[in-house]
Amino acid sequence: MKKNDVIALGELLIDFTENGISEQGNRLFEANPGGAPCNVLAMLKKLGHEVAFVGKVGNDFLGAELKARVAELGINTDNLLQDQEIPTTLAFVHKKEDGDREFSFYRNPGADMMLKEEEIDEGSIAQSKIFHFGSLSMTHEGVRNATLKALETAKKNGCIISFDPNLREPLWKGLDEAREQVKTGLSYCNVLKISDNELQWFTGEKDYSDGVARLRKEYDIDLVLVSMGKEGSRAYYSGTVVEANPFLQNGTKDMTGAGDTFYGCILHYILEWGLNDLKVGQLREMLTFANAAASLITTRNGALCVMPTKEEIINFMENY
Repeated sequence: MKKNDVIALGELLIDFTENGISEQGNRLFEANPGGAPCNVLAMLKKLGHEVAFVGKVGNDFLGAELKARVAELGINTDNLLQDQEIPTTLAFVHKKEDGDREFSFYRNPGADMMLKEEEIDEGSIAQSKIFHFGSLSMTHEGVRNATLKALETAKKNGCIISFDPNLREPLWKGLDEAREQVKTGLSYCNVLKISDNELQWFTGEKDYSDGVARLRKEYDIDLVLVSMGKEGSRAYYSGTVVEANPFLQNGTKDMTGAGDTFYGCILHYILEWGLNDLKVGQLREMLTFANAAASLITTRNGALCVMPTKEEIINFMENY
């Protein structure tokens, strides 16, 4: 028996999210704990799973606060380290009228980039059912080597490997480098969550099904999830395509973490059912539940600390 349901490696940072205007006419920002891999873990924890995080923050008050908040959520922080020299990574999030966002990152360098290969605890990864990661831990050589060591450990120990590219163009020297590293991630993963625009960028195909077909011709991926924003989501599995409608509502104010919330729910179902012989009805249930959770999180500021409970998600679905 493995002690962790999911272990995730990647960035943990502060999202400074716009939250109104001061009396002096200045923008106000709310400091929300964030980072895609840890957001996924927060959703999984709300659904009752044992989860652990691998990463690095600064030895500053923001890093200490992040570590404390993550631990309060019940996420294991034994492998969350603090860098003695480099500060905690920051992201400033500008919200558009439709709830979508623009990011400005302060990461040149940031502590999440400082994770080293020798700091990877292979035992913690070996004791996990799923290993989850994204592409931000592959932007620079040191943390990239750490990620590759973790991936090799996960593969060697029979973990299901989960990948969300979560492309953030400003953090790469160029999109050609990003493409090469995403290729590496695809070569390892059993489960892929990819957004519609990422799929079109990577494959050059406008049609989502054509894009997934191109991916699957090159990579042995059991389950591909495509998040399509206001169009809902799709699952591609063993020659089957299942689509689920979105849960659109008027209360949307912040899209941050919607994809992570969605993917946390997907991994919840994979832990429940596995990856073998999934039926159309199971795939549709999985997508519908995940779409509902993603819709709920858009009505809240931030993501990591405000993930919905299973009861909240079911109640929202029943009353939608």
